Amino acid sequence: MRALCLALPEAREKITWQEPTFRVREKIFAMCGAETGRLAVTLKAPRGVQEVLVDYDATRYFVPRYVGKAGWISAWLDEHADWEQVAELIEQSYRLVAPKKLAAQLPASTDPD
Repeated sequence: MRALCLALPEAREKITWQEPTFRVREKIFAMCGAETGRLAVTLKAPRGVQEVLVDYDATRYFVPRYVGKAGWISAWLDEHADWEQVAELIEQSYRLVAPKKLAAQLPASTDPD
């Protein structure tokens, strides 16, 4: 997960709340932590994505505490993790918080949105 986040333009890691957070120009786009003893990543998501993912597979995705009410989504990072999906969610979260010029450095999104 760290490698996926730090590969993005100007992304950096900062320990906050005793957990790694990943930022672009001080704006958090990913947070890693141990929810109930299981490692998870929490990401900013476009409106509606949280509900769709939790409905799709509640064994992989869940609504995080604190930021869940703002639409953020969490994914478990264990043997059930879909790393391709996690990578897409990380990039999507980055695009939501990064300045447009930095986000434009990424390859064109294959997302229909």
